[in-house]
Amino acid sequence: MRRKKHEEHVNTEAWVIPYADLLTLLLALFVVLYAMSSVNTTKYRALAQSISEAFNGSRQVIRPIQPNNPLSSVSMPASVPSPTPSAPLARMLLPIPAHPMMIPIKERAPAGQDKSSSEQQDLERIRNQVERALQPLIDKNMVVVRRTTNWLEIEIRTDILFPSGVAALSPSANQVLTNLGEILAPFANPLRVEGYTDDVPINTALYPSNWELSAARAASVARLFADHGVDPDRLGIVGWGQYHPSADNVSQDGRNRNRRVLVVVLSNRAAPTRFYNNSDQINHTADADPNVPDGRSSIPEATSPPSTSPLPTAVVAKAAARPVEPVVVAGPITALPQATIDASGPTMATAPHLIMPDAKD
Repeated sequence: MRRKKHEEHVNTEAWVIPYADLLTLLLALFVVLYAMSSVNTTKYRALAQSISEAFNGSRQVIRPIQPNNPLSSVSMPASVPSPTPSAPLARMLLPIPAHPMMIPIKERAPAGQDKSSSEQQDLERIRNQVERALQPLIDKNMVVVRRTTNWLEIEIRTDILFPSGVAALSPSANQVLTNLGEILAPFANPLRVEGYTDDVPINTALYPSNWELSAARAASVARLFADHGVDPDRLGIVGWGQYHPSADNVSQDGRNRNRRVLVVVLSNRAAPTRFYNNSDQINHTADADPNVPDGRSSIPEATSPPSTSPLPTAVVAKAAARPVEPVVVAGPITALPQATIDASGPTMATAPHLIMPDAKD
């Protein structure tokens, strides 16, 4: 016969143990909070004084902030040369502005941009001085000044520089080129002097072709610049001959416009090379007229004084293609002084003699 199983009694006091643990933890928490809230004034002053002396501050110890004092009434010692511990400390309130003062910081452009801006300013300064000095010739269309992004062009008609068929400067050219050289001398911009002629052939012992004549004229101008203070290291010459004309060679007016010397003032030595393989690129300028489709400058081209006889209209910058003998230049053109002997007898002037390198097949 099975034994009767007794029913187990439910322990209704099991909550006492967790409750006792909770009270113990709360007691420990309040003990820690109390220990943290009590400040040892002696130790606090000693610590504050040692920190102040370490940072070379005043030996006067700042009093601890009291709980009853608002934050806006923080006291600071007055600015005195050497405060004494017994002297009373003056209190001052530091107002906090609603809108702190903003210190503007000047933005600086990159170094490359500053250099480019300076070069553009130099070109503009040269242009203004040249236009003021040569204004009478500009009004007569004997001198044209053009400004581009990378260089400045000063076009001078050879009618006022050279007699026909020679490279010796005329007396009237000395004053014009002297003024121009004095303007260019103070600047460090590289210069290139380019000579141009019309298509009338020339065949003399000194100038076998228009190439030699144009290069000799460019060399004469460059030599005069060097004599008036322009550093020769900045100078270079180019002789284009009758090629790259600015007008047609059909009329006398067009031939007069093609006989010219161009002084190119580069912005720097790294400026793009100003050599044209296409006549359409001539006279493209940075300050071109936006209303002109191909971007040509609105500055008028150099023209001769109006003639009473009717002449055909000049076609600008559209030179007709013509066959030429192929010439291969092996190196730079070298200019040497050579006396020019006139047929009448005595020596008349000194002109550069050009030595062309041998052509290679």
